[in-house]
Amino acid sequence: MSLDRATALARIRRNIEEHGFHIYVVGGNGPTPRFVYTIGLREALGAELVLAGALYYEKKADVLAIVSSLRQQLAKGSGETAWRARFTVDRLGAFGLRKAHDSWARRLLLGALDYYGIKDVDAYQIVPDDRHMTIDVPDMEAAWSVDTAPIWQWLDEPWRHPVPAGSEVMTDLGALRGGRITEACRWEEGYWEMFAGAGPDVSEEMARLVPLGCLLAADPSLMPALSLKIGEGLRRDGGGGAWNSWRARRPG
Repeated sequence: MSLDRATALARIRRNIEEHGFHIYVVGGNGPTPRFVYTIGLREALGAELVLAGALYYEKKADVLAIVSSLRQQLAKGSGETAWRARFTVDRLGAFGLRKAHDSWARRLLLGALDYYGIKDVDAYQIVPDDRHMTIDVPDMEAAWSVDTAPIWQWLDEPWRHPVPAGSEVMTDLGALRGGRITEACRWEEGYWEMFAGAGPDVSEEMARLVPLGCLLAADPSLMPALSLKIGEGLRRDGGGGAWNSWRARRPG
């Protein structure tokens, strides 16, 4: 066992002993959305929790608060009925749970599988309410598939686009809720802005920084934006019209 792995496992074990569980945060450096899962609830509750995507919640602290609160509320429940309940987390919305298919658990909960030394682990997906739902939240109850969850394809598929895999996009909640992106511009080698509407109209509260791969997988018609030179932009109407070039001006 390598020193790094031994240190990691010791930290997980210590957190489980002191707090009842360990929270693993994965993502933020590549095309796959962030996901968060627990290690240790299998022992106390019979299954782990996983929050996949949910780009509405941009702050890591909010994501950790959601997972921690659901764990506390589940611990107060009784048997199988607890897993079917709806949970409310102050300020952050209401959440349900879905039993995750083994094919998802094998791809996302690698730390739990390693810690327990097993091939499969029961897990439940934390699902936000409609107000907080975004396009990157998969249906983990169904078997993992590129066709049904294209935003998560890079769990298995290699990055194949001619831009850095860690490229990011500043977008808005309208786009992340499925709205058609009508404006795209490139400001750096690995940084774009893409909005479902006019960029200057997007407030700070509505803006989100997300992996480029997330938007490309959700809407392949954004592919022309990859060929933009720095400072160039594209616009189209909201009804499915063709892209038109424009000279972007960076805010500020």
